[in-house]
Amino acid sequence: MIIDSHCHLDFEPLSLSLDTFIQKANKSGVNNMLTISTEDKKYHKIIEIIEKYKCVYGTYGIHPHEADSHKNIKSKNILENIKKSKKIIGIGETGLDFFYNNSHKKDQIDLFLEHIDASQKSGLPLIIHTRSAEKETYDILKRAVKQKETKILIHCFTGSKPFAHKLLDLDSYISASGIVTFKKSSELAQTFKDIPNNRILVETDSPFLAPEPFRGKTNEPSYIVSTVKFLASLKKIDFEELSKLTTKNFINLFGKLN
Repeated sequence: MIIDSHCHLDFEPLSLSLDTFIQKANKSGVNNMLTISTEDKKYHKIIEIIEKYKCVYGTYGIHPHEADSHKNIKSKNILENIKKSKKIIGIGETGLDFFYNNSHKKDQIDLFLEHIDASQKSGLPLIIHTRSAEKETYDILKRAVKQKETKILIHCFTGSKPFAHKLLDLDSYISASGIVTFKKSSELAQTFKDIPNNRILVETDSPFLAPEPFRGKTNEPSYIVSTVKFLASLKKIDFEELSKLTTKNFINLFGKLN
């Protein structure tokens, strides 16, 4: 049993043939998927997907790329949206992306803080995107954790080893995407080798970032099997054992799935 902790089933081309992609994932041993919200106007699609497919759960959140166009989204709006379904089990994708800077830094930070507040009030985990913003992300999360217990998941981690250890000190969970399988990602692979097994989740981030040997193709939830195999080999444990470990970690963070 594997859980894809981060995918975008509302994005094309996945959304055009969802029955096929989900059936293929299930046959590959991917029992559950978490489809991630990135902007308010598409949230209804998340709700439609999780209501149709028993094995799919969802989140509500605004991606940092979309911060400039979502200045009106406050903690209270997030809290209202997560009540729309019991299958909404997380808040995000939120965070900071100072690599592309598709939104102003201040707007990204302000919106990130609103997501953190909603997470602390609801008790739901934060799904965090961070790129070229290690110091800022850590400083904000450190202050948040001091203020109140905060459940943290860093999705698609590609940061430095020191950053990973700082996040672990905040009791964060860290998710591996297909990037860890890339030949150029040997340093990242060593970082994941060093991350405790009880803190690792796995994801596809599909339709993006297909792992080897599918790199360059449209990613899909079934491809997560390749990432799990890579990590199992890296950590010198059985594929089944790592599958169980990452599933247990997901449930420890998000709660038991019905």
